[in-house]
Amino acid sequence: MKIGELARATGTNIETIRYYERIGLLPKPLRTDGNYRDYGPEHVERLSFVRHSRGLGFDIADIRSLLNLADEPARDCGDADRIANGHLVAVERKIAQLRQLQSELKRMIAECRGGQISSCNIMRSLADHQLCGTEHS
Repeated sequence: MKIGELARATGTNIETIRYYERIGLLPKPLRTDGNYRDYGPEHVERLSFVRHSRGLGFDIADIRSLLNLADEPARDCGDADRIANGHLVAVERKIAQLRQLQSELKRMIAECRGGQISSCNIMRSLADHQLCGTEHS
């Protein structure tokens, strides 16, 4: 199949497919006599794996490691478990940070008394980090 067909089959942008080829997540396909890329079912499977992994928030390095593991089907899955657990810890950390952010925004909004911008507690809190209840970068 040509690149457009692979794109449609997997719901992936053509430029994204080319990018994944450039960085080695997707093997370079054979070329036809007319120099078109010629993708096969293995490309669909691998690209679907990459897209699903990206959708779950895995970074490129972890996806590369997982793909390397997938290339060795008889290997123990302990490394895959380690990668997934590491990602889960990072997701849980982000959730905690987002909850903290949500709490701070709710506090700022609750303290808004209306009126003019010159006396707005939201604007004052944003301008003076010490008025915020939590640390943000």
